[in-house]
Amino acid sequence: MFSGLTGWHALILLAIILLLFGAPKLPALARSLGQSMKIFRSEIKDAKTDDVVAEDAGDTPPSSKK
Repeated sequence: MFSGLTGWHALILLAIILLLFGAPKLPALARSLGQSMKIFRSEIKDAKTDDVVAEDAGDTPPSSKK
């Protein structure tokens, strides 16, 4: 998909992003993205620990194999 992306293409994309969002909004956008990633990671971690606890307790739901 991005196999033909060169340095010039990256610069053009950066310029378009700067025009759309403006320089003052970029730090807030990056901060928001970072917070979203942090929340996503914590939810993934919680889901994994919930699965491990459920397996240890034997509370796994029955499989739907026929």
